[in-house]
Amino acid sequence: MSSTAVYGPEHGGLAELHRGESSTGSSNEKNLKIEHEEYEVNTHDITKPFPPEPDEMIETHQLTLRAIIVGCALGAVVGASNIYLGLKTGFTFGPQLFGAIFGFAIIKPLSKALPETGILGRLFGGPFGPKENCTVQSAATAAGGIGILFVSAVPAMYRLNLLSVLPKQDIGRLIALTVCAGFYGVFFVIPLRKYYIVKQKLTFPTPAATAITIRALHNSRTGAIAARKKSLALLTAFAAVFVYKVVSGYAPGLLFDWHIGWTLYRLGFTSIISLENYGWFIEFTPAFFGAGMLSGLNASWSFFGGSILAWGIIAPSLVATGRAFGTPASDEYPLVSYLGLSFSDPTKYTTHPSPRYWLLWPGILMMLLYSFADLGMNSGAIITNIRKAGFNWDVRTWFRDDPDYNADEDEDLSPREDRVPTLWWTTGLLASIIVSCAILAKMFSMNVGEAILSLVLGFAFSFIGVQSAGTTDVNPVSTVAKASQLIFGGVAKGAGLALNPAQTMNLTAGVISAGSAAQSTDMTGDLKTGYLLRAKPRNQFIAQLCGATVAIFLNVGLFILFTTASPCILHPPDSGECTYGAPSVSAWAAVAVAVVSPKLPIPPSSGYTAIALGIFAVISVVVKYLWIPKKYWHWVPNWNAVGLAFVTPQIYYSLAMAAGSTFNFFWARRNPAGFDMYMFAVAAGMLAGEGLGGVLQALLAVAKVDGSLYGTAIGCPGFEFCG
Repeated sequence: MSSTAVYGPEHGGLAELHRGESSTGSSNEKNLKIEHEEYEVNTHDITKPFPPEPDEMIETHQLTLRAIIVGCALGAVVGASNIYLGLKTGFTFGPQLFGAIFGFAIIKPLSKALPETGILGRLFGGPFGPKENCTVQSAATAAGGIGILFVSAVPAMYRLNLLSVLPKQDIGRLIALTVCAGFYGVFFVIPLRKYYIVKQKLTFPTPAATAITIRALHNSRTGAIAARKKSLALLTAFAAVFVYKVVSGYAPGLLFDWHIGWTLYRLGFTSIISLENYGWFIEFTPAFFGAGMLSGLNASWSFFGGSILAWGIIAPSLVATGRAFGTPASDEYPLVSYLGLSFSDPTKYTTHPSPRYWLLWPGILMMLLYSFADLGMNSGAIITNIRKAGFNWDVRTWFRDDPDYNADEDEDLSPREDRVPTLWWTTGLLASIIVSCAILAKMFSMNVGEAILSLVLGFAFSFIGVQSAGTTDVNPVSTVAKASQLIFGGVAKGAGLALNPAQTMNLTAGVISAGSAAQSTDMTGDLKTGYLLRAKPRNQFIAQLCGATVAIFLNVGLFILFTTASPCILHPPDSGECTYGAPSVSAWAAVAVAVVSPKLPIPPSSGYTAIALGIFAVISVVVKYLWIPKKYWHWVPNWNAVGLAFVTPQIYYSLAMAAGSTFNFFWARRNPAGFDMYMFAVAAGMLAGEGLGGVLQALLAVAKVDGSLYGTAIGCPGFEFCG
């Protein structure tokens, strides 16, 4: 988990590997039992490729045009959803399982329907096997990635007025910046594969679950039945939520948000209006209900618990004691906004803060210290693994073939001719470094030393991200990458830079380090899926490059679309109210301001609270690792999620996630067979459906036919449209 809160489906992923023995009863359940027993994790060493099936088809074409097109299209769907979800609360979800299941559902029927001869047949027909399915999810993972930049550091640059007024005036700069982070992250993933997958043999829970799912889908006995059920469930959830999201945009107060405090106030319970003012209302958001299903009880309830602590206890106490202040949101009704983050008078940051600004610092420090403490407690295992793997610290050997190569001693079980040639990735890596230095110098006024430092930090953070994702399925890169802001804050002060150039360098370096590390972490997990399925790494590498190219233009376009439809993302009003809360944007902007300012713009009481909660988070991590048995770890709060609640004032998201995780808990206990079959498909469908519905709503807003012009404000506070 990270400050952009990348919640991978750590509970939905490997859950598919453990519950086969619970499936009893009907014939369908018996079929499911056979399928899951066959791929039960305990029957196969997940660090090694799956053994060939007796009746396994020979795939002569693993890298095909249809696989690239479908994979990139599915990645685009997830990428669009992630921009929407990320701007809402900072949450994103991985495209791996979505691409694997939907890719099978699209290409498998197509491969049977089209003839194998002729131009159309050669391009889109022919047999479809698990290795080509792996290519689909590789392209999807790359195409759905890198969106983290556009829900964090990039919008923060506009919020601080460091770029042009509108993103559409900076298309070239945005594309160039994304190219730097995206391709650099892809090219240095190959040595990470060799070290973390081949030598350290990390598990990578979700990529492993993706490989097992693909293998099961292509099983000749049960795969077709399971694939049909999963695909239908995913498509149904996607379509239903998509329609619901678009329609509810025209009557949000009736169909999407239930403002209970406002309604009771109108019925005569006047004091209950505080419930509305502090954000305590219900939003029927399928996406975050689904996010809760994937994130599990610990992360979701930690998030909700953090909301109760921050917005149910601390925020009202701050206002009552005069340590934080609100802004009137209506001339007619006692509506107050406590969400302000920017002030024309800089002294008000410390003398007249909003509860949201006051809570921002404890949230950021908790997330940072928790991530580093967790990493520190794992450092012993990391060092041990490095020693066991015989890690070669001579960087030069990473870039050339071993002259004393012995096939019998090679730990990599992929045929040597199927691997990515050293010349490919070293040439690409060198080219991406040169291009990045040129772009950063020309467009963002960073000298070569500063540019290389940001690239080196991205490489270093990728080790942290891959190690964490490979063992726990949580990618902390975005939170950990804030260390780059601290480092470049020192660089800026040492160089004596003025405020704006210092902030520009700070956030630009953050984009490069966080973006490249996040990209390499995702791509390494993707290569783990291919390693298990015995897919050719060079084919996956090409699919990743194709997907990364799509991601660059897709994410820039989506960012422009959303910020055009909702300008408050970049320039929130004094009240702080906006359709998109963008908590990660606020966090990155706040840190950039703080580390380059002569005096920290932090209220003293907020700073002391941040230190106290940060220390408490570190102590809880140490206690968990040293004295609490592992089987009880799920009772220890996830302080990254608690910190995120401090940064995210939209309480209804944590409420929806808590509800989703609770629903999942009882579903898994009462009907484990149905849970294993449908859970991920339903959750992914809801996430993608609301995300794509949000994209269509943005398009409708740009076209001036959205709910703000043709909808109703019934049920909305102050009778002002709340969509």
